[in-house]
Amino acid sequence: MSAHEDLATIAVKVPKAVFCLLTALQFHELTTQRPRQVWIAMPRGSHTPRIEHPLIKMVQMAGDAYASGIDEHERDGARLRVYSAAKTVADCFKHRNRIGLDVAIEALKAAWKTRKASADDLWRHAKVCRVANVMRPYLEAVSHE
Repeated sequence: MSAHEDLATIAVKVPKAVFCLLTALQFHELTTQRPRQVWIAMPRGSHTPRIEHPLIKMVQMAGDAYASGIDEHERDGARLRVYSAAKTVADCFKHRNRIGLDVAIEALKAAWKTRKASADDLWRHAKVCRVANVMRPYLEAVSHE
């Protein structure tokens, strides 16, 4: 059984879903967290998809916050739409009250250390997600390590 089988199931049933936050962190290997649910982003105004398995945690995003930074990956015969590492890190800071600031900081450090996100990409997505002021001190700290 593939580690991406649950993602493929959702991708087929919910084509507008973009895997985000903890699920995207796990996909990019940027976290030690093991999410109990599959995190998806949907356009603002969408209803949570009715899927019994796997469990879904949905966040709504609008405009560029939803549309930017989407990478597509083929896994298990399905097209997975997953936010890029840089967009995922910015989203983690945006939703830090839901997932924890410690998770966002861990993701930033991992993305920087593994070079899965450049400073320019992180900064661009921080602006799109309107968390540039929040991320600035953490970006400066990791870039000087």
